[in-house]
Amino acid sequence: MTRSDALFVRRLKESDRDQWAALWTAYLEFYETSLPDAVFDTTFERLLDKAPHQFCCFVAEHEGTLVGLTHYLFHAHAWKVEPVCYLQDLFADPSVRGRGVGRALIEAVYAAADDANAPSVYWLTQDFNHNARKLYDRIGTKTPFIRYNRRVS
Repeated sequence: MTRSDALFVRRLKESDRDQWAALWTAYLEFYETSLPDAVFDTTFERLLDKAPHQFCCFVAEHEGTLVGLTHYLFHAHAWKVEPVCYLQDLFADPSVRGRGVGRALIEAVYAAADDANAPSVYWLTQDFNHNARKLYDRIGTKTPFIRYNRRVS
């Protein structure tokens, strides 16, 4: 991909299933995890739901091939009147990293949030995700919050 090549960011569609699954699998492998087929099926169906402010997906397409994805959703917040937007997953194929795919996907989420009157967009990443954090430090603000999960015994 060169700077003159066209990169299109668009909403996910039904015909993207196989390419989306390959990207999401690679994303999960980066985080050293995997999910059963039932979760893939359910997630894909949720992402295609046309209801506004539900679970959503943008994909980045280059020359007919998906090269990136982002999953995001809107939810109520006790400290705000307007909804907030959680950018849950973001992935760019390693072959196109550093070429603006991640930024384009995040900016698409920012625009969707603005359209939904949800000016607050947030996301999480792991401390060791140094390459992505270089981008995040340029387009976002790091907060001092620490995340906890329920302990399962």
